[in-house]
Amino acid sequence: MNVQKIIALRVPAVSFLQICGMKHFPPPPTYDNIEFPDKPKLKFIDKVPQLPANIRPPKMQKKLRLMRGPEPVHNFLLHKQYGILALGGGRLKWSHFEMMRLTIGRKLDTNRMFAIWRVDSPWQPLTKKGQGQRMGGGKGAIDQYVTPIKAGRIILEVGGKCEFKEVKDFLHDVAMKLPFKAMAVSQEMLDEMKRKEQWEEENNQNPYTMKYLIQNNMGGCHRWLSPYDFKFLGKHL
Repeated sequence: MNVQKIIALRVPAVSFLQICGMKHFPPPPTYDNIEFPDKPKLKFIDKVPQLPANIRPPKMQKKLRLMRGPEPVHNFLLHKQYGILALGGGRLKWSHFEMMRLTIGRKLDTNRMFAIWRVDSPWQPLTKKGQGQRMGGGKGAIDQYVTPIKAGRIILEVGGKCEFKEVKDFLHDVAMKLPFKAMAVSQEMLDEMKRKEQWEEENNQNPYTMKYLIQNNMGGCHRWLSPYDFKFLGKHL
């Protein structure tokens, strides 16, 4: 009886056969299609736009429409590599340009990387009156110049013989210091964001979208909606 129990509890022997095989890794990227600019670093941005001597610096209104809505033109990467994407509207001051130029200039390896601007230098004048002045008396003097930015605008690009992991950290640091929401992106991330947005639009099972609610005046929303809600359908506020 004891012998039968021992035979029943015996574990069958397992033999392991070691086989030496070849591992196939993908080849590293060659970066043959990358064109380097003449100067790899970001160029210095003028604090004040250069005007002819016989022209008086013009003043203008706030023009908040320059910051509202999506960016229709400069919303893609020219070199198809990496950059900083604006997620909201705002204004870039000269101090922001200097912060980006100095930070990226310290982190950039100019032997195999480069960076370019994708925004204009400060051109829109902002006026300000002196402290303690009474109301009236006309428009104040020009205090500084800014560059208005819309959501979806590419602020700058970084490229070269490098991967996204190498530039992600300092691009993220720069994006967090901007006066509006921004993020470090790559070409693959932009493509994935577009695919996700298109997929959500095609596979949406809820018929009550923001466009349907606004067009059909659901709940009498036309009484309190902004004209920009009708234009952008609740986005880019």
